[in-house]
Amino acid sequence: MSLPRVGRYNPTTHKFPYALNRIRRAFLACLILATAGAAQAQLTIEITGGGGTQIPIAVAPFQGEAQLKQGLSDVIEGDLARSGRFRTLYTGPQNLNESSTVDLAAWRSRNADALVVGGVYPAAGGRYEVRFRLFDVLKQQSLGGVAYTITPQQARATAHRIADFIYEKLTGDKGVFSTRIAYVVKSGQRFQLQVADADGANPQTAITSNEPIMSPNWAPDGTRIAYVSFEARKPVVYVHNLATGQRQAVANFRGSNSAPAWSPDGRSLAVVLSREGGSQMFVMNADGSNVRRLTTSAAIDTEPQFSPDGRSIYFTSDRGGAPQIYRIATTGGDVQRVTFDGGYNVTPRLSPDGKTLAFVQRNAGRFQVAAMDLASRQTQVLTDGNRDESPSFAPNGKMILYATEVGGRGVLAATSSDGRVKQRLSVPAADVREPAWGPAPAN
Repeated sequence: MSLPRVGRYNPTTHKFPYALNRIRRAFLACLILATAGAAQAQLTIEITGGGGTQIPIAVAPFQGEAQLKQGLSDVIEGDLARSGRFRTLYTGPQNLNESSTVDLAAWRSRNADALVVGGVYPAAGGRYEVRFRLFDVLKQQSLGGVAYTITPQQARATAHRIADFIYEKLTGDKGVFSTRIAYVVKSGQRFQLQVADADGANPQTAITSNEPIMSPNWAPDGTRIAYVSFEARKPVVYVHNLATGQRQAVANFRGSNSAPAWSPDGRSLAVVLSREGGSQMFVMNADGSNVRRLTTSAAIDTEPQFSPDGRSIYFTSDRGGAPQIYRIATTGGDVQRVTFDGGYNVTPRLSPDGKTLAFVQRNAGRFQVAAMDLASRQTQVLTDGNRDESPSFAPNGKMILYATEVGGRGVLAATSSDGRVKQRLSVPAADVREPAWGPAPAN
């Protein structure tokens, strides 16, 4: 399908031409797919590009982990390898736990810079105690460890927490292995909003519809997702509670309701409405009350995104003649243009520290994810696809999740914020789009 001409805008979806293209695909693509059950399959992650300098780490099999349904050491190893920051070493069978006297010099001779050992022990009530220790092999010292009391069903989540501990100790950055991602799967004529672990495992379906679902956006506390559904034959914004399964239509006004974005405190939503004519941004309480208009112009203003400090909203507008990214205070007022490099920049997304702006840029007819350092205004193109869209930062700002196409089918992909680490995430025989990386879990 060819891309529409720049400047053409769809008043129903409040999307610029490339964003509109994905909606057309949702309505018109005739895909020969497997049964709807295929959409329940977990995302498969493939490493498509390595990083730079990697830390060689050995994760020894946890003593007694065979008692659990899920082996801990394999999950930890997989998490660290996918991050692009580590090179995992084969350990072979070991008889080590967190209390063992470890010959760190011997591990150094095996080219390990770090070592993880641990054990799993029966506890009362059918539970287990998991203990581990992390060693800096080069400095010949322990970096600490943690003990967890868990049920067998919590094994995988515990392995992610251990990987987060290791990642932070060895890199200085927070890990994101315990986070979740949301995305939309299209299988046949059915759309599903799914939530999975960051490694693609444990997928759960939040909503199923015969009409398109778009723009999932996580609340800062990770308990709710705002999204757009076409089930009423027009776009309506809903807020879905993941714990209870209850949802509420918070923006169902005359015309189009689209592009929800949460404020950092979770009390407000920015949305795009056409109820007063045109396409303008509004801010309202998270329950849909107290709706107030933010922009007033003859332009198309859409795709709002709050800054991490809650003081500004970045958005896409054609007020300069072509789609570019602008910024406005959350209280309204003057608008400042942010992007000047290139004639088409859309879908602004801020890094958690507010220092980097990711967005979709058109380059020689290709739509790719770029990142701008807001201090220096230097821009780097991070992806190399033809139809890359919907960027979403990890909570630590080190990875960006986005949607792309491979062989005419929608898949998810991820790139490190410097463009060096590449991943691809796909569901067999299904179309996957609209990714959103969830917040870090509360401690």
